[in-house]
Formats: sequence, structure tokens, C-alpha cells
Amino acid sequence: MPPRIASLVLLGAFLFASASAAQPPNIVLILTDDQGYADVGCFGANAKDFTTPHLDRMAAEGRRFTNFHVAQAVCSASRAAILTGCYPNRIGLSGALGPRSKTGLHPDETTLAEVLKPLGYSTAIFGKWHLGDAPEFLPVRQGFDEYYGLAYSNDMWPRHPEARPGSYPPLPIYEGDRIAKEDLQPVDQEQLTTQYTERAVRFIEQHHSGPFFLYVAHNMPHVPLHVSDKFRGKSARGLYGDVIQEIDWSVGQILDALHRHSLDDNTLVIFTSDNGPWLSYGDHAGSALPLREGKGTAWEGGTRVPCIMRWPGHLPPNTSSGELLMSIDLLPTIAALTGAPLPRRPIDGLNVWPLLSGVPGAVNPHAGYLFYYNRNDLQAVASGDWKLVLPQTYRTLGETPRATGGIPAKYHAAKVHTPELYHLTSDPSEVHDVAVENPAVVARLLGLAEDARKDLGDESSQRVGAGVRSPGRLP
Repeated sequence: MPPRIASLVLLGAFLFASASAAQPPNIVLILTDDQGYADVGCFGANAKDFTTPHLDRMAAEGRRFTNFHVAQAVCSASRAAILTGCYPNRIGLSGALGPRSKTGLHPDETTLAEVLKPLGYSTAIFGKWHLGDAPEFLPVRQGFDEYYGLAYSNDMWPRHPEARPGSYPPLPIYEGDRIAKEDLQPVDQEQLTTQYTERAVRFIEQHHSGPFFLYVAHNMPHVPLHVSDKFRGKSARGLYGDVIQEIDWSVGQILDALHRHSLDDNTLVIFTSDNGPWLSYGDHAGSALPLREGKGTAWEGGTRVPCIMRWPGHLPPNTSSGELLMSIDLLPTIAALTGAPLPRRPIDGLNVWPLLSGVPGAVNPHAGYLFYYNRNDLQAVASGDWKLVLPQTYRTLGETPRATGGIPAKYHAAKVHTPELYHLTSDPSEVHDVAVENPAVVARLLGLAEDARKDLGDESSQRVGAGVRSPGRLP
């Protein structure tokens, strides 16, 4: 590590240790499902459509990150990266695991919960897991003391309007490693956001003496959309706006619970989404504007998500950062803040606390970030202001009419034939390919891509990576 970066890391650690030597911080991670970049007031949502006063307050009391990315723009892969600090293809996961999947997160991989448990943390997840629904893969086998929620997406459900007869088994909800209810009805889905919130508040009340790690992984606003009576019809944006306002209420309930127990100054709260909006669902989907495309692509609208962090006294209030960051960095950064050792197996994330906390002159310790999609196709490389989009086939709606009523429009295929270079600071919408004008930047990013192919492989170029591990597999 270069001396300047090392000194910044040490400075961040010193500032943290000096302020909270008595007890490591509580960690609250709130993750939504398919919420777009522009689906929060302080990220550009139109107040005439819906409002997010609690998230906006969280941003006013904390820090917005306007260039924060997930590792893949799809459910299971994104969650694997968040919880392990690894690119999902390194640990053999991709896409969205279905019910009764024969694979899941390998038991030998270390989750954020398992990183924190040896330090005396109480741990809980309320919401969507999606890293394997077999008993061997459930959260209580991966460091979580408590679990209540769905093991996969709420659309993998025989009552989903798009489900073919017999395509999915009944949708269960889990309590620990047991099925608490075997066959969720629509009225049950309407209560999911409320139930997860009530569980989260109760967990804070029971463990306020700390330390604790609370992971609230909402199923919404993934389709099919459901909302409780207390928010139905409350927004001008229809059902989608109602759902977002209920999620915002949930954030407010959690922040209020922390305040009641005087935990604000010793709790890092992180809010983000697992990927961009599922645009084919039209008025049942969110917005990534001004970014290009959405979920299921490596364009900015698929991987760049709203991110807010709040920790009074440690994160400067009412500030924002446009530095390029990725969810793989959450685990190693939290490990550094708490004094926890990193996992024994190699991970990809690095400690970015100096960037998060706004240390003057802090730089990202990564040479760049990788964006894979499909099973293991390297589709883009980003570094600083630059993003190189590699040859690929991707899905797009193009001029397809906007879908309504929860029935999706059909995507069609589009191609990138040669590497395209975008300067994201001046062109976040990825409109102007400037590869010809910047051959040295293209060459540098192609070098990063070649290093990635050696380590993680690239099916689009028929490369096998030396550093890829297997997922968990059932006998």
C-alpha cells in the first residue's frame, strides 16, 4: 500500500478509536430491492410523485454517496458481494437463485455477521436472504442469531401475475431455520415491510446495550408490489410511490428507535439498494434517471444505486461524495472500524473509511472496479472518472411503450461491438463514447480487464480465472 494511503487509513482508524474506544459501533444495514437511483428525494425523486422525508433527514444528518455501485445488478449476486466483500463470481454465485436451489453461499465463506460475532455482536436479518433456501445455506448458518423473512424474491411465487402454472412452489416465510408460514397470500405480502420494521425496532430495544449488527433487507419495491393499508393510495405515483413511502416510514421507525435509546452517536446506519430499477415493469418500477438503463445491465442505471450513511460525530452531516465506491468495500471497512479480523479467504473489498468520512485528500485504494454480469461475463471496468464498457450483448427497452399495471414490457437485445469509453463525471448518462480521443485511458483500463480475466475469468472471452471458488452445493 502506498505510504500516503496507509497514512490516511491509519488516520481514519485513529479518529475512530479516539472517539469510541469504549465499545465498537452498532451497524444497521438497510437494503431495498430494485430501488432506482432517483427513487429518493435527495437523489432526485419528484416530490409531486412521492416524498421520502426520513431518508432526506438521514442524508441531512449524514452523508450521501452519489457514485456508489453494487457488484452486479441482480439479486443474489449483489447480496453475496455486500455480505462477503467479494465479487460474486469469485465465490461462484451469479444471477438470482430460485426456490429449492441446489447451490448457495458456501459455508466456508465469511459473512459480515460472522466477522462481527467474535467481537460479541448480536446479529439479525429481517427480510430477504436470497443466498440459498436449503437449511445449510440459511442465515442462521452464516452468523446471524435471528432471521425472519423470505429466502428468495417475492415474485418467485405461484400468485405472481407472470408466473406460469406450476412454475413455483408456495412461497414460505422463515423464522430461524423453520418455515413459519408455508404459503404466503397477497395479504401477507402487504405486511412484509411493516413486519420487518417491527422486528428491527424490537431487536434494537432488546440489544440496545450493544454491540449489534442489524440487517434489514426489504423485499420491496421488487414486483409484485404490495403495501399496507396505512400507505395505500397515499402517493401521486400510484402503488410504486406508496411502497417507497412505506420504506421511508420504516427508516424513520429505525432511526427513532436508535434515538430513544441514545444510540445515534454509536451507530453507523447504511441505506442502499441491491441494484437499479426493473424498468420493464413501467409504472411498477422506479427510475434511475439520469443514468442509462437499469437492473440486469452493467450500465450505470443497473449498478449505481442511492446510498446514504449516517453516524453523528463520525460522518460529516449534510455532505455528499461523488467518489467511485462499491458495496464490496463495506465488509472490510466495517471490520477496520470495529477491530475485527478480515476473513481468512481472500476478498476483493478494501477499507475505504477515509473516503467515507471525508478525510481531505483521501483516494480510493482500488486501481479500479469490475462489473460482471450473466454467469461470468466481464462487461465493464471503472476507475476514477472513467468507465470502459466492453463488447457485450445487453437487454434494453429502447422505444418500447411503457408498461402499466404490473405486466412487463418485453426487452430486446442490443450490442456493444467495440470497447466504449465514458467520462462519468461529465457524462453520467453514458451518451458520448470518447474512446478514440483517449487511447491511453482505454489501454490502462484494458490492462485492468486483462488482470481481471486472469483472476476471475471471463466467459465472454472463454477465460477461466485462477482465483474463483465454488459455491455451496447440496449433495
